[in-house]
Amino acid sequence: MFAEAAAPAGLRTHAAPVAAEAATSPAARALRVLEESAQTCTRCRLAGGRTHVVFGDGTADAEVVVVGEAPGQEEDRRGLPFVGRAGKLLDLLLLSAGYPRERVYICNVLKCRPPNNRNPLPDEIDACTSAWLNAQIEAIAPKVLIAVGKFA
Repeated sequence: MFAEAAAPAGLRTHAAPVAAEAATSPAARALRVLEESAQTCTRCRLAGGRTHVVFGDGTADAEVVVVGEAPGQEEDRRGLPFVGRAGKLLDLLLLSAGYPRERVYICNVLKCRPPNNRNPLPDEIDACTSAWLNAQIEAIAPKVLIAVGKFA
């Protein structure tokens, strides 16, 4: 199952796959390797200012992948996507559509927070998309891809 933080019924603040999923699912193994590689990424200027790489969260076998634009301050602090106010709203919207967060994979185009939450720059988008986002989507092979935000 999943490690779960206290949240209203049906809502989660973090979906961490257990070792069983990581050991058995090719998608989970691929995501784990990608995430480990991303921890040392220096492909763009954002690497120098990050607290955490905010790679992604959720099940590797998700039918639905939600892609936002970039981590905010709370996401950078915690190392997880969509855990601030926008994340709470996203959780409610997903749940109302019949997709509790534990059945969805959530990530961002950028894996590092832009300074002062500024808009992502084209070279930052290119660096993260070519190195990480495309590979995440390919590993999961979702049926539905939801882009959230102007730069997603």
